Parts: sequence; structure tokens; C-alpha cells
Amino acid sequence: MKLSDGIEQAIHSVTVMASLPPGGLLSAASLAEFHGVSASYLLKHLQALSRAKILRTEPGPRGGYALAKWPEDITLLDIVLAVEGPEPAFRCREIRQNGPNPLPKKYFNAPCQINAAMLKAEQAYRRELRSVTVADLIAQVRADDDGAIEARGCAFFEQHIRHSSQSPET
Repeated sequence: MKLSDGIEQAIHSVTVMASLPPGGLLSAASLAEFHGVSASYLLKHLQALSRAKILRTEPGPRGGYALAKWPEDITLLDIVLAVEGPEPAFRCREIRQNGPNPLPKKYFNAPCQINAAMLKAEQAYRRELRSVTVADLIAQVRADDDGAIEARGCAFFEQHIRHSSQSPET
């Protein structure tokens, strides 16, 4: 299974925003700069996260993005589904019924065994993603940090943080 680059960018962006102080916002351009990625590509994923109510957005020239939920309430599955959509990665097209000399429909009453195996694997994959929250990721990073990661984030926030004119929803 191959996920888009947008998944990595979305997860990293959400974890960065989880460290914002109350009322703090970051622009898409700032997040793109921090991660060294295309702002227009990242913006597409930030908008998907907003539609999924993972992020909240404040419009305008001094606006930006912040979490709409607590980090412990956002799972990796939430982010993946927001960016990639809810459809299964494998979609059976029933090609076993194609080709020359097709068999009668009575031979295809049972679900395709390949489809069943792929869906079972997808369920395990989704279950694992559902078990990991953004708060879990942050705790793991903090446990391994010698202070350099936190210092980088603080320096970035000092230069790029914006302040919300709205009350935070989280």
C-alpha cells in the first residue's frame, strides 16, 4: 500500500500545531517552510483536515490554522481518512468474471477470496492507525528529545506564530 506524501505532511503539521499555545495559529506558508515542502500542496491537505474538523481555520491575512480537537482525540486514522478519503485501498473489480469463456454467475456467489483477504488486512491496518493518537506521537518525540527538537520548534514559533482573534475551540 502506498500513501501519498500528503499523509506525512499532514501528520507532521498536526503534531506541530499540537504544540501551539492557546490561541496560536500557523499559516500554511509557515508550516510548508518549516517542513521544506510545497505550500500549495500542503494547503490542499490542510483544507482537507479542516473539512474533517481536525483543524480549525481563521481566515484573513493574519489568519492560519490550529487544532480543532485535543491531540489525544486525533488518531492517525483520522488524519489518513481526511487526506486520502474513506474508501478502502483495495477495490475489487471482480475481474475473475471477465475474459474469454466466462463462467455462469452461480460460480461467483461467494465473495472474492482475494477481496476478502485484502479487506481483512485493511481492517488490521486501520485498527493500528486508530490506536495511535497525536498525543502518543508527541509523547514519544519528547521522550527521545535532548532539547534540540523543542528548541527548534520554539524558535520557529517565535518567528511565525499568529494569534487568534477567536476563542479557541479545543
